[in-house]
Amino acid sequence: MNVNKVFLLGNLTRDPEFRQTPSGQSVATFGVATNSFFTDKSGQRQQKTEFHNVVAWGKQADVASRFLKKGGLVFVEGRIQTRSWQDNQGQTRKTTEVICERMQLGPRGSSGDGFRQESPSREGVDFEPKDETMPDVDIEDEIKVEDIPF
Repeated sequence: MNVNKVFLLGNLTRDPEFRQTPSGQSVATFGVATNSFFTDKSGQRQQKTEFHNVVAWGKQADVASRFLKKGGLVFVEGRIQTRSWQDNQGQTRKTTEVICERMQLGPRGSSGDGFRQESPSREGVDFEPKDETMPDVDIEDEIKVEDIPF
């Protein structure tokens, strides 16, 4: 049995880019940064940041473009996909992306907290709206298992 499953809890590195395919399918792309912390050999606490490209389709793309903005916290569940294309010079390029299958919006409070000020509609959308009990996580804070509300 094979498994291709990704769980990301991180901050958006840019506002989602929303577009539609020629067939009318909605698609949004956005970046998510995740942090990990470790202690090096000299005992110093170190931080490593990874950057992930996320692609959301359909209703999830609509939700992402309406409610997410740079700096906001988001939980993404999906799968890894690698695709290739030819650039303008004829070179084959590859990129690896996380295809969003489900997302949960982070906390919303005062303006400037990383979310657009609209209320999401749950009708026909496979996402979980913000949960008031979700802790605020600063990008510089370590995420502890006991802090994750699921």
